[in-house]
Amino acid sequence: MPRQIFQLKMSLAGVRPPVWRRVLVPGGYTLDRLHRVVQHAMGWRDCHLHSFEIDGVQYGVPDPDGELSLRDELDVRLDTVLGKGSRFRYTYDFGDWWEHDLMVEDAFTADPEERYPSCLDGERACPPEDVGGPSGYLLLLAALADPRHREHAAMREWAGGGFDPARFDPGRASTLLRHLC
Repeated sequence: MPRQIFQLKMSLAGVRPPVWRRVLVPGGYTLDRLHRVVQHAMGWRDCHLHSFEIDGVQYGVPDPDGELSLRDELDVRLDTVLGKGSRFRYTYDFGDWWEHDLMVEDAFTADPEERYPSCLDGERACPPEDVGGPSGYLLLLAALADPRHREHAAMREWAGGGFDPARFDPGRASTLLRHLC
């Protein structure tokens, strides 16, 4: 049976200008592998907890203390819970609360000449880890954009001199996906 590929669009909720990615992933991937795809495509470093919500059901890494009621993401293949047009949510870092809206834009048969997963497109850099969620990111962007802002120098140093919120390279994201997923 030929492999099914899902074309997913991931958008970071609550952030303007928009930060998004379009990726191709095998339908046979489990949710834990999709977690890694989101991490590498968006530019996160996988330093925090995460969960998926699909049709009202929460998936993630089971909590040994039982405080979070999550179904095990290792047991769930994409092609068993998703199809073309499906919408679902991925939350990363329960402190900063980064919500990602995901949509299956298309589903098709894998091209035997292509390697998956891959990143087709996207816009803007991912916010730095631990910036304080969408509101903290807005403050960072304001400080970086205005050299007269009282936090400009401190935020520039904290974010790293090379941080450019407008920069995104889908080719680099594809390379990371192929090596790390």
